[in-house]
Amino acid sequence: MQSARKLSDGLKGLIDRKFVLFLVVILLIGLNILVLDKISYVFHPFIVVLETVFLPFMLTGVVYYLLNPIVDYLERLKIKRVYSIVGLYLVILTVLTLIVMKVVPLLSQQISSLIVQFPTYSQDAQLKFEELIGNEYFNQLQNMLGIDTAKVVDDFSERASAILSNAWSGIGSLVGKITETVLAIITVPFILFYLLKDRKKLAPFVLGFVPSRLRNRSFGVMLEMNHQVSSYIRGQIIVSACIGVLLYIGYLIIGLDYSLVLAVIAACTSIVPYLGPAIAITPALIVAMMTSPIMLLKMIVIWTIVQLVEGKFISPQIMGKSMHVHPITIIFVIITAGNLFGMLGIILAVPGYAILKVICTHLFRWFKQRTRLYEEASPAPAASPPQGTADPADSVDSINPAE
Repeated sequence: MQSARKLSDGLKGLIDRKFVLFLVVILLIGLNILVLDKISYVFHPFIVVLETVFLPFMLTGVVYYLLNPIVDYLERLKIKRVYSIVGLYLVILTVLTLIVMKVVPLLSQQISSLIVQFPTYSQDAQLKFEELIGNEYFNQLQNMLGIDTAKVVDDFSERASAILSNAWSGIGSLVGKITETVLAIITVPFILFYLLKDRKKLAPFVLGFVPSRLRNRSFGVMLEMNHQVSSYIRGQIIVSACIGVLLYIGYLIIGLDYSLVLAVIAACTSIVPYLGPAIAITPALIVAMMTSPIMLLKMIVIWTIVQLVEGKFISPQIMGKSMHVHPITIIFVIITAGNLFGMLGIILAVPGYAILKVICTHLFRWFKQRTRLYEEASPAPAASPPQGTADPADSVDSINPAE
C-alpha cells in the first residue's frame, strides 16, 4: 500500500513539473517543422520574391547605416531631411566621378599588367618549385613522409582543369548574377532616398502589426538589433577602408608592384573579420615572392605593422566592444555560414548572428519569466526548537566571558 502511494506521488510530481510542458512545446515545434517540410512547395513563390528583393534591400541597408548619422546630424542643424539627402547624393556623385576619372584608369592599368604578367609569375613559381623538388633535404623529407610529388602535381592539374571547366560552364549563370547585381545597384538610390526620408515612420509601421501588449518588448528588440547591426556595418567598413589606405601607402613606400590592386583587394576582403586579412595577404605574398626575397621581407614587415596598428588603435576606437561576441565564435560562425550559403553567407555571417543572438536572448528571457523553470528554490525555513528547551545559541550568548 505504501509503495503504491509512493509511486502515485512520484508520478504526480513528475506530471506537475513544468519540464513536461517544455518537452511538449519542443515536440509541437518539431511537428510543425516536419509538416512545413512536407509542404515546402507552397512557399516557393515567397522564396522567389524574397530572393528578388533581398540584394537591393541589403545594399540599401549598408548605405543607409553609413548615411543616416549624417542626415540626422544635419537635421539637428535645422536642415530638412530632403535637402540633406539631395546634398549627400550630389557629394557622392562628385566623389564617384573623381574616382572613375582618376583611380579607375590606374586600377585597370595595373589589373591588365597583372593579367599579362601572370604567366611569367606562373613560370617563375614552377621553376622555384622544381628547384625545391631537386633539393637534397626536400628529397629526404619527401621519402620520410612518403609523398609522391608526381601524383600531387597530377592531382593539382586535374583539379585546376575541373575548376576551369566548371567556370566555363557557369558563364551563363555568372552573366545572370552580374545583371541582377547591376539592377540592384540601380534601384538602391531610389529605395535609399525614401528610407532616409521616412525613417521615423518605419518603426511605428512595423509595430502596427504587433499586438499591443507586446509592442514595448518588440520595440526594445528592434532598438537592440538596430544598434548591433549599425555598429558592425559602420565600424567594419571604416576599418577596412583604413586598412586599404595604410597598405597602399606602405606598398608605395617599399615599391611593391600593383600596389593599388593589392590594397583594394585587402580592403574588400577585410570586411570579413579575422579570416579576411588571411585571404588578402595571399596575392601580395605571391607578387612579393616573385619580385625578390628582400621585397617579400619588406611586404611582411608592412603587413605586420598595419595589422598591429589596426588591432591596437583603429578597431578598439571604432568598433569597441559593441558586438560582445568572442573571436572564436565569430570564426566558427563565418565558416558555418560560408558552407551553408557561400560568399554571401561569409559577408552576412556576423550581423546575422548578432540579430539572431538578440532575438534568442529576448525569447529566452520571456521563456524564463513565463515558465519560472530557472528560479532558484527558496531555502527551507529553520525548524523552531520545541517548547521548553533553550536554543543552544542563546545559551552560548548568555555566557559572560568575564565570569
